[in-house]
Amino acid sequence: MARFRFPMQNILNMKEKLEEQAKNEYGQANARLLAEEKKLEQLNNRLEDARLQLKNVLCEILSMTEIHKRENAVVILKGYVKQQLLVVKRCEKEVEIAREKLTEAMKERKIFEKLREKAFDEFIKEEGRREQKEVDELMSYKYGAKNA
Repeated sequence: MARFRFPMQNILNMKEKLEEQAKNEYGQANARLLAEEKKLEQLNNRLEDARLQLKNVLCEILSMTEIHKRENAVVILKGYVKQQLLVVKRCEKEVEIAREKLTEAMKERKIFEKLREKAFDEFIKEEGRREQKEVDELMSYKYGAKNA
C-alpha cells in the first residue's frame, strides 16, 4: 500500500502552531484580567475600610485635621478605584480580542483538518480501486493462463 502524503501538511502544522499561540495569548490575557480584578477588589476593600475609619473619626474625634486626613484618603482611594475599573475594562477587551483570535485560529485549523480527512478518504478509495484493478488483472492472467 502506498503512503499517504497530505500536500498541505505544512500549512496544517502552521495552523496548529498559530492556534497554540492564540491559546497561550488568551490564557495570558485572562490571567492579567484576573489579576486586575483582584487588585480592584483589594482597592474596594481598602476604600470600605477608609470609609469606616472616616465614620469612626466623625463619631469619636472632633479633630478637623484627622477628619480631613480621612476624607482625603477616601477621595484618593475613589480615584484609584476608578482608574482600576478602566484597567479592568481594558483587560476585558484584550481577553475578548484574544478569544476571537483563538476562535478564528481553531476554525482555520479545522478547515485544514477536514481537507486532510477528505484527501485521506480519496486516497483510500484510490488505493482500493488500484488494488481491485491489480486483483482483476491477476485473475485475468490466471484465467488466461489456465485456458491457454
